Amino acid sequence: MTWRKYKNPAEPDGTDPAPVEEENQDGAEAVAAPVDPVVQLQADLNAAKSEVAEWQDRFLRKAAEFENYRKRVEKEKLDSITLAKGSVLVEFLPVIDACERALKSFSEAQSPAAGMQQYVEGVQLLYRQLLDTMGRVGVVAMETEGKPFDPHMHEALSREENLEFEENTVVRELRRGYLFKDKLLRPAQVIVAFHPVAKD
Repeated sequence: MTWRKYKNPAEPDGTDPAPVEEENQDGAEAVAAPVDPVVQLQADLNAAKSEVAEWQDRFLRKAAEFENYRKRVEKEKLDSITLAKGSVLVEFLPVIDACERALKSFSEAQSPAAGMQQYVEGVQLLYRQLLDTMGRVGVVAMETEGKPFDPHMHEALSREENLEFEENTVVRELRRGYLFKDKLLRPAQVIVAFHPVAKD
């Protein structure tokens, strides 16, 4: 048989008496009174909020990593497409070179035959069509003559003593260079000016 110790029915200030621990017949103390459910619910709520915040932070980090990965893959894909197009387009450049050489030989002829004019016009038309097609896909011819020599854009085949140009300036273009999407498709072959060394 257990018995409970009670304080006075009411405290002097009118409040309820404080709970007391139960004792068994042997006089040992029993388990303390249960925790207030409201306090327990508040603690559970705080723990749940903390867990939600942790998972939200993880989600945002993973989302950012995935977005960076997606952008990197997209850039690599575009670079691969550009490289593939460039490798195809470079095959057309010798055709343009041939047209340029043909037009140059026609213009240098002293007295071309009357019938040759039709061939000249045909090559001119083909040349313009090729340039227009290349321009539409992003291929642009470089202007080199009179420009400073750039080893990243030009291939110097020889040097020429020339005082009309500043030293290391392109004097003449032997083969035109081209850019594709602002990247080098083929370097220009050029002759570069140099100034003679003054003798004492």
